[in-house]
Amino acid sequence: MPTRRQYLQHTLRHSSLTAMTALWAASGLWPELSWAYEKIAFEAQSPANVYKALGLPTPVASKDVWLNAPDIAENAAVVRLSFGCTLPNIRRMLLLVEKNPADLSALFTLTEWVEPNFTTTLKMAQSTDVFAVAVAADGKAFFAKKEVKITLGGCG
Repeated sequence: MPTRRQYLQHTLRHSSLTAMTALWAASGLWPELSWAYEKIAFEAQSPANVYKALGLPTPVASKDVWLNAPDIAENAAVVRLSFGCTLPNIRRMLLLVEKNPADLSALFTLTEWVEPNFTTTLKMAQSTDVFAVAVAADGKAFFAKKEVKITLGGCG
């Protein structure tokens, strides 16, 4: 017959694993569930398909979302972009480049402790619009847009 100590150890070990698994699944951190939708979004060929793959509404323009990008990028293989948002409760930030082989270039999932302010470098195939999209905790999406002209393509 197991002792009280052995019983408690067994119960805690197995119940904590079950609780952790349930938390992962409920929070969207279960790898097969969350990454599958993101993989589809990164393969999408239009902004509308990206939003659909991520289950987002069509974003609306907002002055609270900002995007800094060069007007003309001389080297399309290295285009530096900064983007962010001043709205509260932002849970995702997306960066879309409309005429790239894959429209979704970056996706950041945030917690309330992360400031939605990012800088990155990416390749661009040709002159196109670039979108910074902020998704709030309530599911609403907002964007800022800027056209970036390319003198020499970087993708191909």
